[in-house]
Amino acid sequence: MFKFHMRRACGKNLRGVTFAPLSIGALLPGLFLLCCALPALAAPLQAGIDVLLADMPAQLQGKRIGLVTNPTGVDAQLRSDVDLLAARKDVKLVALFGPEHGVRGDAQAGDQVAAQADAATGLPLYSLYGETKAPNAAMLKGVDVLVYDIQDIGTRYYTFAYTLANVLKAGKQFHVPVWVLDRPNPLGGEIVEGPVLEPQFASFVGMYPIPVRHGLTIGELAALFNTEFGIGAELHVVKMQGWSRTMREPGHALPWLMPSPNMPTADTALAYPGIGLLEGTNVSEGRGTTKPFEIVGAPFVDADKLAAALNAVNLPGVRWRPVWFTPTFSKYANEPCAGVQLHVLDKGVFQSFRTGVALVKALHDLYPQQFKFASNAPGGSPDFFHKLSGNAWLQDAIERGDSLDAIEARWQPGLRQFGQARRKYLLYP
Repeated sequence: MFKFHMRRACGKNLRGVTFAPLSIGALLPGLFLLCCALPALAAPLQAGIDVLLADMPAQLQGKRIGLVTNPTGVDAQLRSDVDLLAARKDVKLVALFGPEHGVRGDAQAGDQVAAQADAATGLPLYSLYGETKAPNAAMLKGVDVLVYDIQDIGTRYYTFAYTLANVLKAGKQFHVPVWVLDRPNPLGGEIVEGPVLEPQFASFVGMYPIPVRHGLTIGELAALFNTEFGIGAELHVVKMQGWSRTMREPGHALPWLMPSPNMPTADTALAYPGIGLLEGTNVSEGRGTTKPFEIVGAPFVDADKLAAALNAVNLPGVRWRPVWFTPTFSKYANEPCAGVQLHVLDKGVFQSFRTGVALVKALHDLYPQQFKFASNAPGGSPDFFHKLSGNAWLQDAIERGDSLDAIEARWQPGLRQFGQARRKYLLYP
């Protein structure tokens, strides 16, 4: 794991320094200032949509807006940004664009959504996860500005980030400004982990060379994509208010809304950077259960044996419990499976990607004949694990029997290099 730390203000070594005793009178001015500051410190978190609606920028007033959103695009009162922008008099909402799973979030993973009229507003609704993954000239006819408001989950192979990248590319191509309404990274903004994607493995589950767990908000990621990878769109990021990198949001001050059907809780999002690797194998990642990416297994697994092997690794912040389950869809639908449930006991030290690699390694080592690096899910391909990991060497290292420490050491140089670029785009302390 590679962790970036913000420098502490006045972080000097004070050992050996003697302080003179202070009187109560001398302390009173400081206490007064502290009390005055407390309301500001306790200010509620405001996502980009709330900041935008409270003070509509002059550059947007009178403009025709194309909104890229899904069910997570809501304000602090859980009102849809579709309804909020449609009701405004100072802008005109003219089109809706949806990522994977659709504007209303009713499509399963990988399902394509056709263009149609939105039932609630009558507005044209375009899918950016069908045959066309980027807005084209016909879709953008009559659109002055594209506004993006979708909750990301902080993991490289979550497709929403690449819908954003394609929106930026379309904005550049058709001279349409892009406004990103920022939202929290639910994994926090400090821990950065996993291998940086190698360009030859680029796909729609990994378009650019970033690590699996990038520690950026969607607004910061937009700025990084736009500048580091030469997109060059006219980009505006509406910053949040009240968010810092140590916070794990939503779930702390904002409610958790499912960004996709198999991301039901913030705990799911925390597990996903590592457990998502199972999507490139023949082991169920828990789709078809109530705990996807927390419950995993297959018909050939011995639950007690796998749990014991994983607990023996002593991964920080996590314990494994043997479980038995029957998925209702996806891999091994309606087949009894055995496996483990991941329980994160300390989110502050939990290393999600290292944990996922340890799981894949244990499955490979315990079941060398049955375990396969090829998904048997619909649309699965033999090289899908490479696309998820962003390289070919991780699979080779697991098959070769390399230690977990040796595998992690392999991704550190790329992570350090990414860290240098990443610092330029941090918007929050």
